[in-house]
Amino acid sequence: MTASRSLSHQAYLALEHLLVTRQLEPGAMVTEKQLIEAAGHGRTPVREAIQKLAWQGLIAVRARVGLQITEVRDQDHAHVLQVRRELEPLVAALAAKHANTTQRAALIDCAQAMAASAATGNLSGFFAADKQFDNILDDACPNAFLTQALAPLRTHARRLYYAQISVERMDRAIALHVGVIRAIQQGDAALAHKTMSQLIALTDEA
Repeated sequence: MTASRSLSHQAYLALEHLLVTRQLEPGAMVTEKQLIEAAGHGRTPVREAIQKLAWQGLIAVRARVGLQITEVRDQDHAHVLQVRRELEPLVAALAAKHANTTQRAALIDCAQAMAASAATGNLSGFFAADKQFDNILDDACPNAFLTQALAPLRTHARRLYYAQISVERMDRAIALHVGVIRAIQQGDAALAHKTMSQLIALTDEA
């Protein structure tokens, strides 16, 4: 990754986190200057990040008006879940088959970070660890088409889930994450598929 792309990616991650945690509220109108200040990066990396977020449907570029954080629509949850329910278990199963030693160890670190977040009620920390969990699974999964299809959906899912999550549900989510991690540690693709299905089902609860 080149230096310019790295800065763009860092700007993207900063803005994505603000979107997921709703510090950038759905429906809000924002300026490029505000996003530059919020991301803590220069104009060019932030512009590239905005383009990516616009492509993912998280920021809308309104001609002659400005930038708007996209609204959360009633049907978004069902539509995102419909796709993730089918694809996420497949990623977990492939990761169980192909993850290397470093990736398996990194998943343990994710579980520990999630547990630490739960102990302090740190929702932001939990979601950061959850994103890292997804990144490791993606690195271990040999099917780039599959992981690229899921990437924007996960950001939408986190933004939706952030408004619903409680400490109790976070504990249950962590337990299921640990179940997926154990299955991957064991190289058990069938169990990883099953446990990931249970994890995704948790997000469908009212």
